Amino acid sequence: MKTLRYAIIGSGMMGHEHLKNLVLVRDIHQLPLSVVAIIDPDTAMRESALSLALSLGNAEARAYSGLADVPVDEVDAFIIVSPNFTHHAIITELLPLGKAILTEKPLCTTVEHCEDLQSRLQDFPAPFWVAMEYRYMPPTARFLERLATGEIGTIRLLSIKEHRYPFLPKVGDWNRFSENTGGTLVEKCCHHFDLMRLMTGAEPVRVFASGSMDVNHLDESYDGRTPDILDNALVIVDFDNGARAALELCMFADGAEPQEQLTAIGELGKLDAYIPGPDRFWPDAGERHARVVFSPRDQSAPQEDILKVDPALAAAGDHHGSTFYQHHRFALSVLQGAPVEVTASDGAIAVRMGAAAHESIRTGQVVEL
Repeated sequence: MKTLRYAIIGSGMMGHEHLKNLVLVRDIHQLPLSVVAIIDPDTAMRESALSLALSLGNAEARAYSGLADVPVDEVDAFIIVSPNFTHHAIITELLPLGKAILTEKPLCTTVEHCEDLQSRLQDFPAPFWVAMEYRYMPPTARFLERLATGEIGTIRLLSIKEHRYPFLPKVGDWNRFSENTGGTLVEKCCHHFDLMRLMTGAEPVRVFASGSMDVNHLDESYDGRTPDILDNALVIVDFDNGARAALELCMFADGAEPQEQLTAIGELGKLDAYIPGPDRFWPDAGERHARVVFSPRDQSAPQEDILKVDPALAAAGDHHGSTFYQHHRFALSVLQGAPVEVTASDGAIAVRMGAAAHESIRTGQVVEL
């Protein structure tokens, strides 16, 4: 089988996570994968990522400051992990090459850019995958499996809570401004909106939201500008099958445990998932594992699944091994023609939902989709 050669565009924290997990996919599944290019305009960041790539057995890896310097004939797949606001331009530049692409979320920062890419991607000959890692976190995957059994009945209400730490620092502090990120409900919550569609099996029809920037980053200044990113919000989404979903986001809840909670309720019962935050933020907490709990309406005993993460996967990132599972599926799509599981359309709808929530906050009105 031909070696699948990757180029990683962007070498920050998530760039390192993708690199580590590609190597795990190579080693655990014995797939012929190799990282041959690290691309980043920041010298220190790309050299750090190159050093990591070489130490992990990617002997052919080289570092480049820009795409123009990369020998593209030596690359089979591009992984885009650059700042949100660069996605549209980078993808537009890559599409004529016809090579496989996995791009980090959000697909783009605006609905207009998403629509433009969807148009350009018609008849694209290679896999194009949007990195919605949350789909592949083991507790989320188990939650989806149990929903599919129908044991709760027809899903009527869905709730997603994320109570977490503030946005982390980024190179150049680009993530402090909505014009660069798309806004918190696009940048952070496109994951949650994607899960809402997946869990309800339906499409959104209207959005109502309330949110603000109340605690985080208020004392920060960048060239005389104060950050403008929301740090808390409530979002209600109605779906075309009658299901209703709610998102509760708080980004000044550093000590919250669990960090995330999923709840689905039907006429037969209730399903919950309790998902802890990254271990590196809880160094003295001991073992912390995700749980999925089914509570039947007949009041019989709840059924609890405890989900433990392989230590090697936990050490390779902050997402319960989801980046590993995602990369395995993406590699099979490129190497063996397996279906793309997260399409450009999925990515675009998640951005549209986040943008609608921001518009609802701005106007105080329900936004119809």
